[in-house]
Amino acid sequence: MSKKVKPITGNSVGIVKTNFFNFAERPNELILSSGIKLGPITIAYETYGELNRQKSNAILVFHALSGDSHAAGYNSPDDTKPGWWDMMIGPGKPFDTKKFFVICANVIGGCKGSTGPSSINPETGKHFGLAFPVVSIKDMLKPQKKLLEHLGIKKLFCVAGGSMGGMQVLQWLVTYPETALGAMIIATSPTHTAQAIAFNSVGRFAIISDPNWNNGNYYGMKTPKTGLSIA
Repeated sequence: MSKKVKPITGNSVGIVKTNFFNFAERPNELILSSGIKLGPITIAYETYGELNRQKSNAILVFHALSGDSHAAGYNSPDDTKPGWWDMMIGPGKPFDTKKFFVICANVIGGCKGSTGPSSINPETGKHFGLAFPVVSIKDMLKPQKKLLEHLGIKKLFCVAGGSMGGMQVLQWLVTYPETALGAMIIATSPTHTAQAIAFNSVGRFAIISDPNWNNGNYYGMKTPKTGLSIA
């Protein structure tokens, strides 16, 4: 039986391509908040709409913990599910791609095209796994700022995001206050509550308790899907 392909409607951004930006080659590695150097770095990102001549209509969207750079549209005609914020991004939608140039990048550590634990560690030639350094919300923003410089965008019309994406918005306003005219901060906070910390702890223990966890070295093997689904 052939896969049923969902038709692409007139208010969809349609078929979109994931792009890749590389930087932080040695000896110019990115210095993380911990002081650890990370590089080279690849950032996966998608864009929707057209950047105007003044480069003044760009909106940078930050994804949540379980999100990635594929925020809208379809990556191929066979896709049955659109990007995670497809209801918001497209012609005539709240982030109207007839007016705005929308950018969404996968954060470092995200493993959906950007450098993270599944990437090859240049020091060992193997997957980073648990050797990948801990990254802060501020660390996640530095590569995205480099991406904007690569695209020639000096000032954003808006930054937007929810949950962990909202935390990135808050940090962006602190770290780069002059680079955005506005901000949309959704379902987030500057700190975690005790309840949130507890739930996150339960989720982590569910994953590492999975028999296929293998101390984080499960690449090329069975993955801890049961633990992840519980989390």
